[in-house]
Amino acid sequence: MHIPAYARATIRAALPTLPTSRQVGAVDCCLCDEPFGDRAAVPLGDRAAVPLGPTPESGLFGCRDCLTRLVARARRARDADRLRDAERARDEAAEWEPARARHLARLDRVREAAEAVAELARDEATDARRVAWLLVSLESAYTWLPEAPEPPSSVGGEDAELRDAVFRLDLAMIAAREAVAERLAYHVINEAMPDEPEMCEELECPEDCTGRHDSSHIDCGPDAVFDDLAEHGVAVEKPEPEPLGPALRALVERVAARRGAEGGSGDDGEPGVEAEGRLAHVVEGAEFVLDHFGVPVDDPEVLLSAAAVGLVHDAWREGPLDEIHAREDGPGDGDILAQSVDLYRRARTALLAARDDGPEALAAFVAVASDVRLRWAGGSGFMLRHGAAGPDDETLAEFVRQVDQRVWFTGEVMRAQGWRGALLHRAASAAFKAPAHFGMPAWPSVVDAVVAGLAATDRSGAPEALADPAAVEAALREAPDRLGVEALDWLVRRGLLGAPEVLA
Repeated sequence: MHIPAYARATIRAALPTLPTSRQVGAVDCCLCDEPFGDRAAVPLGDRAAVPLGPTPESGLFGCRDCLTRLVARARRARDADRLRDAERARDEAAEWEPARARHLARLDRVREAAEAVAELARDEATDARRVAWLLVSLESAYTWLPEAPEPPSSVGGEDAELRDAVFRLDLAMIAAREAVAERLAYHVINEAMPDEPEMCEELECPEDCTGRHDSSHIDCGPDAVFDDLAEHGVAVEKPEPEPLGPALRALVERVAARRGAEGGSGDDGEPGVEAEGRLAHVVEGAEFVLDHFGVPVDDPEVLLSAAAVGLVHDAWREGPLDEIHAREDGPGDGDILAQSVDLYRRARTALLAARDDGPEALAAFVAVASDVRLRWAGGSGFMLRHGAAGPDDETLAEFVRQVDQRVWFTGEVMRAQGWRGALLHRAASAAFKAPAHFGMPAWPSVVDAVVAGLAATDRSGAPEALADPAAVEAALREAPDRLGVEALDWLVRRGLLGAPEVLA
């Protein structure tokens, strides 16, 4: 006789605590104490002994009638338990679902509020004090969120939808806090500015600067925060600089070997007399060239900007990049324009740093300009390594060599003729090769022409970034790459903005 598992506990509970010898000897049923029939005569009858263990030959024995009755009782108890469990599960679900829905709704409402606060914080029309209060009230709403209700065991384990809602809310809170922190930080800085802000000198602001700044104007570099913390007695070790890539490291080693072979420098790092004589001619006549092209050499800011333009053009733009640009899968005009503007800013920063730190500071520009795995600026998807040039492309190798060699030459001029001599050299190159590039004195005239042409051009189908002429003009004057590659490419195709070979 088969005894189902659900009935074993019921049968075990019915067994006698102290069985008799007849029950142990399989003479009487241990459940009803009635004698079993003759095993030989009725081996399969209702009165046959059914062993209950521990072995088929020893232990206790029960009759089929008793065992059938106990199995039926256990089945009824099991079915009743299942019914009660189902009813309890329905009751728990009826209570859980509304609580879950209410909590999800609270999370969604606070998340929507956080997203709205972030948008208002980024909107210059919102008063900064209102932004601060918005953050306070948002944090209050976030703090008052109740603990997530625990799902009952009958419902299941972790609720994926609740978990995702909490995650989305946390992301929205992070974005709101970042937006408010940025807005208030620059608000405090701007409010503390005197009528003639000294900060503008450090930020290299244009002449028409209002003294109001945001994160698009201020870049302190990767290590300034560690120095600032040190002033407050907090010591945090600066991260190690990124190592040079294999290709650039090999070039640096070859350049070092070439310098040693040519005897260009003494042990003290200064150029030797012979090198100084060879490089003296580099800056001769540069002032005359700049004056001829209308670049005032007595204005240090203009000279620095023109030198940055020249460094980008000579080291990055001309030569191998022309061949890469001409390829079918090469960068477009907008890609090159956006990237050249970004590199101009980096070159300007590197040249300015070289005034105090020496030519070695130009390595920061080399690291970015020659990075073949770098995704270009302006939202461009172009990358030299995965774009027009593959890892074994000789043109790509020549491109990297040119960037290194020409920046190295600028450093040699700086060592031999001084910082201003190096600026004159590269600025003269910019005046001759890229007179209308962003950063040159002629750039405002280029912007005026673009804005006038844009006003007279049908802009149907134009990128969204060109919808507002005033915003387009502001971006062109301050940071053309902010318009994005698509918009710059559209302006070039319509003839409103010069081709890269003119502007870059």
